[in-house]
Amino acid sequence: MEKGRILLAVTGFHPQRWHELLSAERDVVLEPDGAKDPSITYAVVWKQRPNLLSSLPNLRAIFSIGAGVDHIFADPGLPKVPIVKVVADNLTQYMTEYVVWRVLDHHRQGLLYRLQQKKKAWHDPPQPPAGDISVGIMGFGTLGRAAASVLLSLGFKVNGWARGDKPMAGVSTFAGEAGLKPFLNATDILVVLLPLTPNTQGLINYGLLKELRKRNGLGGSVLINAGRGRLQKDADIARALDDGTLKEASLDVFEVEPLPKTSPLWGHPKIFVTPHAAATSDPAHLVPSMLRQMDAFERGEKLENLVDRNAGY
Repeated sequence: MEKGRILLAVTGFHPQRWHELLSAERDVVLEPDGAKDPSITYAVVWKQRPNLLSSLPNLRAIFSIGAGVDHIFADPGLPKVPIVKVVADNLTQYMTEYVVWRVLDHHRQGLLYRLQQKKKAWHDPPQPPAGDISVGIMGFGTLGRAAASVLLSLGFKVNGWARGDKPMAGVSTFAGEAGLKPFLNATDILVVLLPLTPNTQGLINYGLLKELRKRNGLGGSVLINAGRGRLQKDADIARALDDGTLKEASLDVFEVEPLPKTSPLWGHPKIFVTPHAAATSDPAHLVPSMLRQMDAFERGEKLENLVDRNAGY
């Protein structure tokens, strides 16, 4: 079978490196040749233009450049073809590094020490052991489980929450709506790695944050969000920090991105901001997997890491 042509449709960054690597094995275009281009078989996308894919008669599969796929479902003309999500060792490694970095920084009182350095203050506050701290991970798929494994090795207690039951040795797991409050009540540091779906949009709000455990060795509860920005209510997080519901937060994602320069989150003394950089997609690692899957699909094999359209991820 002749190798299918690829449409590379991305916004928000330059596609050059993706184009170079994909075109080493296949014909790649940045725009269809007409509204109903029959030559395009695959689409590799990130926030593609609405209705761009809907009229391609021979489109067989869509590949997401990023870990999230909510940008694909935002297309009102999304065709009913398989959608492949990113699962890559380096992406998992990046996210694990970010989560462990932020957990350790909050646990070892990085904010306090940075403030003390500015004041030239020499003070050694009490430090609880990792075993006294429970890290709760919301979203217990590949990324969440990888981070949990490393946190367990460092001695932290780990809780996991997901839509369905996902047991893991050494982790206290909770599932569904019934398990959410018990999960939060047992969590000191909340790590959010959920996908964005209609059911999770705005989930990280003031009411949810109030359920986190506050009487702990940290002196308060902590939020880390490295999932999707619209999972959270930015204003609710600021409110929770201001009234003591939260002690500190590390935010890699926001309701509006890039985070507007006028946002008060930039200058909030209890927030650590990163620019959606926890796990950046690296084309050198992701493109070979995409090309391998396309080759296998054309041999009649099944695609891997397919998105569940009903679940939205």
